[in-house]
Amino acid sequence: MSERFKRETSLGWLVNVVARSMAQELDSLLKAQGLSLKLWPTLMCLWEQEGLTQAELARAVWVPEYTTTRVLDSLEADGLIERRADPRSRRSYRIHLTAQGRDLHERLVPLAMAVNAQHLAPLDEAEAEQLGHLLTKIIQNLQPS
Repeated sequence: MSERFKRETSLGWLVNVVARSMAQELDSLLKAQGLSLKLWPTLMCLWEQEGLTQAELARAVWVPEYTTTRVLDSLEADGLIERRADPRSRRSYRIHLTAQGRDLHERLVPLAMAVNAQHLAPLDEAEAEQLGHLLTKIIQNLQPS
């Protein structure tokens, strides 16, 4: 007889509890800065690499393209990004941060790092590194080939 399925040992439940807690904490910190969590993945991606198309951004942050459109509209309205015509395609735009959008990096990344540190506090350095490695391995397996 198989072991009874328990939510306390379910990967989905465990990851969801941690993700929800981290999201709530970071969203609260971002709201104090006049932003929201829905903008965070796109900002992080653009801080890593500017000049992506909307489709490339959507794939990079694992959200549907229509969601990315709304996020980009918000970021543009807040003066944090600009859409520039793609020289290789008349229908595409490349997304670039404005100076204001770039400046947020220095102020916001420490907030996210603090949330990460708070949630990883029960783990020693090797455990935290192993957790990151294991989650990355799972995510890599999810990516389409």
